[in-house]
Amino acid sequence: MISLNNTGFSYGSRAILENVTQELAAGSFHFLTGPSGAGKTTLLKMCYLSLMPDSGSLRIFGQEVSELSREQITQMRRRVGVVHQDCQFLNHLTVRQNIALPLLVAGRNIEANMENLEDLLAWVDMADRADALPEELSGGERQRLALARAVIMDPEMIVADEPTGNVDWEMGQRLLTLLVELNKMGKTILLATHDLNLIRSIKGRVPASVLRLKDGNLSLAGARL
Repeated sequence: MISLNNTGFSYGSRAILENVTQELAAGSFHFLTGPSGAGKTTLLKMCYLSLMPDSGSLRIFGQEVSELSREQITQMRRRVGVVHQDCQFLNHLTVRQNIALPLLVAGRNIEANMENLEDLLAWVDMADRADALPEELSGGERQRLALARAVIMDPEMIVADEPTGNVDWEMGQRLLTLLVELNKMGKTILLATHDLNLIRSIKGRVPASVLRLKDGNLSLAGARL
């Protein structure tokens, strides 16, 4: 699914990632950990093609990203669902409309996808909030909305940046359960988190690994969970 080989990225003269080498298999589940400022968000952005490496190789879905045209990058981005910690929505649109927005941007027929949209609302337990505006939602509801929006295009991979960072433990577990369900459906999951208890709680649910980013290098932290 993703292959990094001596991959690096710098902001000006400051190297954030250096010689990162790692492979993420299709259908796998990975936690990404590391201290603040280690480059977790930068690495995630490269995985959903918001940033391009400035050294080494990055292959996604078997294709070297440096060889892709702008149109190919746009198409590839639609195969990756992204959940940000700081969820951004269009505040004048309802929950249902915000979830459907990626379909509209991609030129899909929303009416033809309405059954899937309603099923998705039920899956994230937001059916009764479908007509609410984002400013009326709690933190947990906003994160579930973000997850629903991330999967409306049926992506092959989900990249989540601290999705449970602003919610309580119970809501964090609900979000993790949804991600586990997606993984069991064959989706690749890459989840950045500082929460070690969240990581431990996945044991026995699906096979998962913990990747640690420190001093610009990525390593496998211990045995698989």
